[in-house]
Formats: sequence, structure tokens, C-alpha cells
Amino acid sequence: MTDPGLERWRLILGEPADGSLGSLGGESAGRDAALDWLYGRDEELDRRDIRRQGGPGASRLTTVDWLDDIVKLFPKETVERLQRDAVERYEVHDIVTDPEVLQRVEPNPALLRAVLRTKHLMNPEVLRLARRLVEAVVSDLTEKLATEVRRSFSGARARQSTRFKQARDFDARRTIRANLGRYDPESRRLSVETPYFLARNRRHLAPWQVILLVDQSGSMLPSVIHSAVTAACLWGLPGVKTHLIAFDTEVVDLTSDVNDPVELLMKTQLGGGTDIARAVRYAAQLVEQPRRTIVAIVSDFFEGGSEAALVRSVRELVDQGSTVLGLAALDEQADPAYDRGCAQRLADAGAWMGAMTPGQLAEFVAEKVGR
Repeated sequence: MTDPGLERWRLILGEPADGSLGSLGGESAGRDAALDWLYGRDEELDRRDIRRQGGPGASRLTTVDWLDDIVKLFPKETVERLQRDAVERYEVHDIVTDPEVLQRVEPNPALLRAVLRTKHLMNPEVLRLARRLVEAVVSDLTEKLATEVRRSFSGARARQSTRFKQARDFDARRTIRANLGRYDPESRRLSVETPYFLARNRRHLAPWQVILLVDQSGSMLPSVIHSAVTAACLWGLPGVKTHLIAFDTEVVDLTSDVNDPVELLMKTQLGGGTDIARAVRYAAQLVEQPRRTIVAIVSDFFEGGSEAALVRSVRELVDQGSTVLGLAALDEQADPAYDRGCAQRLADAGAWMGAMTPGQLAEFVAEKVGR
């Protein structure tokens, strides 16, 4: 089969399409077998009587064989998608619990989430290998977010000029206005003799507290990961005192591990109920200067405790001058799923409600701190 379009459809439809689209050979047959090893598990195909079948021998593939094959047969983006589907959609746990498999996988966020969900199943040897995967992904996330945090806290640009010339501070408006006399209508070019740059004032950083309350129920896992990384990036910034609190029906203060997000994530216990009100009451005890405190509640706001107590606790924080953020998601997509009724009642009590990426949260904190 030489037509790429037909080959793609044949890979999607599986062996039953051989009659109309032709059979596969070589690497294409290997791709077909690898796809069937994974997607042939879908029970929905049996229910709809459209079971996908791959080439012969697919059922004999082990997880190790499959991982080796997909790395050779598919581009990196496809490999990451296949691994994500394996661990999240079909729960092929040995991808993150088998030492031989763990040594072969390329770290990515989907595997990080799988490790955190299954770490309680791991023996010490496997946990050691899994930790290396966690370290690699967290290091990458931290590096990306740290750049955004530094940018947010680097200072606001003022309108006065400066003799320090940096591209990011180029004052295009004043430069054009000052050099208009050198505009050539025929060539439609402006010759710049004197460029101008804006000064960048350092923000005055008076002490602020940032208290992150993170719901560690299973559905909030991406937000748990990004909360840990965000707290680590805020930790040690001048004028910012960071706390990280994880909660379900219990409250665990993880602030002592904020500077080590890997250790922090390995300590999280996903699942269980949700008592947001209890976590908010704990945060209230940490507040030192209410008007210089941001309490960020990262949760889906499906309150398992007393919603009335939660609303009352949030209102008390707001009334004393604290800023309360209700974040239904804190991750790269900022795509929330949450109890809108509870969120509306918290908004009515004075909380800011929404969803943010970690970078947007850093910008929000920087704006508050810099006032």
C-alpha cells in the first residue's frame, strides 16, 4: 500500500478493512500490531460490534516489546499520546510499576500523573526508578514556570528614559517620534540615529503571604502537580512567604517541603473525601497580616463537609482584608470542571473565582505584592 491516506484509514479501521483498502506490510504492519495491542482493549468496540483487529501476533506483545516498537515506528508526539492512553485510558499499570518498563519510557506529564496514582503499588526498587521519572518531568515544569515567575517579578517599566539599553525595554513610540525628520518617503524607511529605552523600576516588595490550599482528590491531580511546582518557584522570592497545604478530609501542611517539589509530590495521598471548610479554617490560623495575604484555594468545590461553613470562613477572610482566590484549575490548560453553585456562593462572599495557569497566578501575586 503506497497511498498515505489509504494507509492511515487502514490503520484506523484495522484488519477488517483489508478487503477494501488492501493489506499492510513492513513497518505499517508493525504499526497496526502496536495500535491493536493498545486500542484492541476498548470494550466499546465489542458493544458496537466493530472490534478492531491488527495483524497476526499482536497478542503476544509484552509491554516492554510494545514500548520498544512504538519508539521505532511512530514520531515522538504520537509515542507520548500512545503512552498517555495506555496509562490513563486503559490503565496499563506496568508501564509505571515494572522496573524493566520504567527504564525504557521517556518522561512526560502523563507518566508523572500515572506514577503519582500508582506509587502505593510500587516496591522500593520500582519507586526509586519512578522517582527519577518524576524528577525529570518536575524539573522541566519548574524551569518553564521559573522563567515566567522571574518575568512577573522583574519590575514594571516606567515612562522615563534610561541609558541602559536592553531590547525588552525599547521605547518604540518615542524613538519613532524623535527620528521622524529622517524618514525617506521614496524608500519608505526611517533612519534611527538615537534609540530610546524605558527605565525599569524595581517593585517595592513589602512582606506578603501566599497560602496555597490544594485539594488532593484524584480529579485534581494536574492541579496538585502544578501547585507544587508553583509553590517551589514562589519560595524564597523577596517579600513573599509561601505556604502549601494539601487537604481531603484531613489537612496536611507541606510547607517544609515546598523547596523540593519532587519530595512533596511523592508524599501526596490522592483520593478520599473533601472538606474545604476545614482547610480554609487552617489557613486562617496562618494569616499574619490580613491585608498582605493571598489565600488560593485550588479545588473543584464539590464540598463534602459543610458548604455553609466554607462560605462563612471565606467571608471572614475577605472581611478582614485578605484576598481569597478560588481556582477550579491550576494547570497548563486552565480548563476547569467544578461545582458552579458553590463557586457562585463563594464569589458572593467576596472571593475571586476562576481558573489560571501557573504563570497567570504568578502574575496575579506579583501585581499584588508590587502595589
